[in-house]
Amino acid sequence: MSEKNYRVESDLLGELQVPADAYYGVQTQRAINNYKISTTHMYDYPEYIIAMAYVKMAAAAANTELGVIPKEIGDAIVAACKEIVAGKFHDQFPVDMMQGGAGTSVNMNANEVIANRALELMGHKKGEYQYCSPNDHVNCAQSTNDAYPSAFRYTFFRMNRHLESALKELIASFRAKGEEFKDIIKMGRTQLQDAVPMTSGQEFNAFANNLEEEIANLERNAVLLKEINMGGTAIGTGLNAVPGFAELCTKRMSEFSGDSFEKAPDLVEATPDTGAYVSYSAALKRLAVKLSKTCNDLRLMASGPRCGLHEINLPPMAPGSSIMPGKVNPVIPEVTNQVCFKVIGNDTAVCFAAEAGQLQLNVMEPVIAQCILESQTWLINVMNTLRIKCVDGITVNAEHCYEMVKNSIGIVTALNPYIGYKASTKVAKEALETGRSVYDLVLEHGFMTKEKLDEALDPKAMTASHEFIK
Repeated sequence: MSEKNYRVESDLLGELQVPADAYYGVQTQRAINNYKISTTHMYDYPEYIIAMAYVKMAAAAANTELGVIPKEIGDAIVAACKEIVAGKFHDQFPVDMMQGGAGTSVNMNANEVIANRALELMGHKKGEYQYCSPNDHVNCAQSTNDAYPSAFRYTFFRMNRHLESALKELIASFRAKGEEFKDIIKMGRTQLQDAVPMTSGQEFNAFANNLEEEIANLERNAVLLKEINMGGTAIGTGLNAVPGFAELCTKRMSEFSGDSFEKAPDLVEATPDTGAYVSYSAALKRLAVKLSKTCNDLRLMASGPRCGLHEINLPPMAPGSSIMPGKVNPVIPEVTNQVCFKVIGNDTAVCFAAEAGQLQLNVMEPVIAQCILESQTWLINVMNTLRIKCVDGITVNAEHCYEMVKNSIGIVTALNPYIGYKASTKVAKEALETGRSVYDLVLEHGFMTKEKLDEALDPKAMTASHEFIK
């Protein structure tokens, strides 16, 4: 850099050049130099930056009220944080999501950006930290070990809202198909074998109901994230924080953000505790498992078109082969499956990282934050894609489905209450061996009259509870 394009800042390790127009400072620059790992950065997750700004805003307000920092400095910090919450300066958070130091680089990135913007608001130049220090003022009464996890806990909570919104829209799409297909008869299957008839509407409503259970599960686990350890500082003992800071900071964070937070009852326990992340990540995994299973079913039902089930048609999104003309693959369910595999893998990484903590701090929190944020983001994106580019456009081959029902051995199950299991088994076996229909064989053996058989084998009647014909 030329002399005009940088300023010099110093820290424990010495001096370092920082771009003159950068709001971040020397410790952020060291992180930029040290960590070129994941290709994802704080600025890729706006909710992360916003959550961190709320933490720093609450801390500054509490410290000002308690008389720990001058009002002019505290007010400037709060104002800078509000600008960040409004979407400004997000490009000034370039720290790689994967890093050592238990999140210190993230915390200092926020401290430096907020300090330099506060300096400008007070009429000073960037880097004139004698008037507003990243450490002494913005980080006052804090440590990375309480500010950092409090921020990404709130990030997960905010991201969960977007996740639930995408999930609800996908559920609504499946439910709309359930209504659209409510009168279309098809064959149900167990163990990939013909079972009993159902409607396509019942199948798609089942997809919707299966996913709807995950909303409550996500909400139950997201609530755990609202307990924060602000005021615990380094290991939970509250060193360097004045009495009352923990309670007041938590209160101000609730007021500023509009979300209610609770101070952890035991800050020493809360500082290394990663239980909430393990539980919430497991909820993401559970959603991924169900979503992937649903896509497996969609791909199976759409198999063909001539030599598969061919019950439904997925919207054609791309040519399916560079060598096979006319082939169209179920690419949207396929990409959904792959995202779900990644979420399941991320959950495994979260579990290992949670287990790897020692004593009063878990230094593996950066990978926990990266994995959960990645899982949330990918799930949001893929659920929107699945809804818009697949589910909304699904059609059913109603006539083909009905023909399969009529020709299925599985409909003999409906005759059990009338002719008994033994006779039903005899008919099913003979139908399989001869290729003849169940209908003709029941009449031939005199097991039922034609009138009673027609009523018993009405496909629509077989999809709901009804009185047996005596």
